[in-house]
Amino acid sequence: MTGLDRDQRLLFATRSVRLFGYGLVSVILVLYLAEAGLDGSRVGALLTLTLVGDAAISLWMTTRADRLGRKRMLLAGAGLMLLAAAVFAATRDFWLLCLAATIGVISPSGNEVGPFLAVEQSALTQNLANERRTSVLAWYNLAGSLATALGAQVGGAAVTVLRARGVEAITSFRVVILGYGVVGLALLVLFTLLSPSVEPAPDRRVGRLVLGLSHSKGIVARLSVLFALDAFGGGLVVTSLVAYWFHRRFGVEPALLGTIFMGANVLAGFSALSAAWVARRIGLINTMVATHLPSNVLLALVPLMPTLPLAIGVLLLRFSISQMDVPTRQSYLMAVVSPEERSAAAGVTGIARTLGAALAPLIAAPLLASSALLSVPFLLSGGIKSAYDLALWASFRAVRPPEEAARARSG
Repeated sequence: MTGLDRDQRLLFATRSVRLFGYGLVSVILVLYLAEAGLDGSRVGALLTLTLVGDAAISLWMTTRADRLGRKRMLLAGAGLMLLAAAVFAATRDFWLLCLAATIGVISPSGNEVGPFLAVEQSALTQNLANERRTSVLAWYNLAGSLATALGAQVGGAAVTVLRARGVEAITSFRVVILGYGVVGLALLVLFTLLSPSVEPAPDRRVGRLVLGLSHSKGIVARLSVLFALDAFGGGLVVTSLVAYWFHRRFGVEPALLGTIFMGANVLAGFSALSAAWVARRIGLINTMVATHLPSNVLLALVPLMPTLPLAIGVLLLRFSISQMDVPTRQSYLMAVVSPEERSAAAGVTGIARTLGAALAPLIAAPLLASSALLSVPFLLSGGIKSAYDLALWASFRAVRPPEEAARARSG
């Protein structure tokens, strides 16, 4: 973490604040929608619209950020967070919620949505040496995981405290969503402090652009297809739906749900740090696959556990290795595309992931509403994500980032 400049430290702060907000709302979002009177199909549709809307807006913003201004797009994203929070807190009307879900930025999973990650990681790696990229991104992801964990804990605890004081369930959920709006406001302030050095140097060689890409179109297209498959599998078991599964299967209340997902995100965050160490020894692609496959097996085992402690234990074990592919995946993408196309490349692959994830709740939510089919989303997710790992290794094991190619030449 030594040697980071002011902008890079500020981006660590914005990541932490934002992911706190995502964690805050992720544990209670589906519970809030159910309390508002939406059935399983409408909840699934709303979650899908949330992700589809985020994808469309993010695609427009991230593919233009390198040319129109990274700082400008980050400020716009914070404004959309604030908009979504205001509408979700103000109404339970399904169509107004759909509108807010489509044009706003809200995270049902606790994970990144909107244009932020693509633009932030491009700005963060702008002035980093290749050898430091994976390590800094690992710390960046740890900061987000710890913030998500804290947000999940605070969100679940806040609802429990308010309920104990006689506040209606629907009102207690809305208080948490208003907290999400405060996070959006804080981001607006923080992003104004970024300097012009976060912007890329203009590329005078660029010809015809497709989604903001020129030199990197081919590799981004191939990665996007694979990332969409992985995200579809992960979208079957987003945090909100897993929290709902624990509630349906074992009767777990919001406070304990917050504690479970706080622990899960802490483990996930620290596992990301070890990813940089492993990647230096076996390479980025090998690290992604070798750590992701076992986590998918553990995911499929969660619903097969007969007791709550065993289910929590397997889930936490899964999270202890599940995120090691995240900083390595981000680092690999930043390494194999042109520097002046990083925001667009991260945006396009991020949109592919969002669209893949967006389709999944339409399948998962109705399954979780049926007692007989509660286990199916976990089993489907584990199988699909394992197929992604094998396809990624087969397609990209020979495509090396610059630092690995340099080590191979010198060794």
